[in-house]
Amino acid sequence: MTHVVVSGCVDCKYQECVAVCPVDAFREAETYLVIDPDECIDCGACIPECPIEAIFADCDVPEEELEWIDRNEREAADLEVATGDSPVLADD
Repeated sequence: MTHVVVSGCVDCKYQECVAVCPVDAFREAETYLVIDPDECIDCGACIPECPIEAIFADCDVPEEELEWIDRNEREAADLEVATGDSPVLADD
């Protein structure tokens, strides 16, 4: 099992999740984050840190967000490791 970032992260890109990840599982797209399933150790530390509840265990992803399981895996391979220092995009 791995964790998945879903559409709620798009145009937000909060990065509290990156700060608590004990491995380099998060990858950074221009307007959102994804999780590399090959790096995720399934610790779950990121879930409570996400202020918009956009991270789920892959078995708990809501039905309308299931495409994000494949999207995280597919996109993670081509993205840089998230460092947590990019600007947050969401308006306060």
